[in-house]
Amino acid sequence: MISRFSKSFFVIILLLLLVASVALLHPPARAHLDPWTGDLFGAGGVEEAFHAIPPSKTAPGAPESPQTHITSVGSSVSGGVIMPKLGNATAKAALGRATWKLLHTMTLRYPEHPTLDEREAFKSYIHLTSRLYPCGECATEFQALLQRFPPQTSSRRSASLWLCHVHNQVNERLKKPEFDCAHLDDEYDCGCGDDPIASPSPAANDPMDLERDPNKDERTGADLVKGGR
Repeated sequence: MISRFSKSFFVIILLLLLVASVALLHPPARAHLDPWTGDLFGAGGVEEAFHAIPPSKTAPGAPESPQTHITSVGSSVSGGVIMPKLGNATAKAALGRATWKLLHTMTLRYPEHPTLDEREAFKSYIHLTSRLYPCGECATEFQALLQRFPPQTSSRRSASLWLCHVHNQVNERLKKPEFDCAHLDDEYDCGCGDDPIASPSPAANDPMDLERDPNKDERTGADLVKGGR
């Protein structure tokens, strides 16, 4: 008959064997998560798949990572035309006038000495306009013009004259008279000039402020004879 001690010994051995078999079948993971990038690395330092959805295929409604957003913006600038053809001639003409007004006013307000970021912003805006312009056939023509005449962004003058030249290319195709680029300010003056740097103080225009004029009597304002006061 097996003693109580022998039974306990066999139970302990059985439990140890069970634990050992589990450890062999499921070894402990040695991967670690980079707290800065969110990347999962294996035991050998090799990056392993961690995200269930690749960054470029984010689920609808899910927030994009900053890197994904930058990549998507860069790729969206150089795409094709998005909008379909616009058949209404009246709407097309009104849209064209409004858009040229916007673009010319923007170039006339463009910085004299733009930064690299401002230059890239202007160029991106022009290319995105060529994609999203509501008139599809007009957008196609605009993209062809951008291929021949890339946006000039080095200064206000270069940007405004570049746009005027592109506008005249469209006028030539439509059999319209060429616009004089020297009169852009007159044609597209928005009345939104910069505020003056400083306005004169009220005291400088106050006729009763006589303390700063030694040639007048401070009480009556009458001219003083030489040697007076």
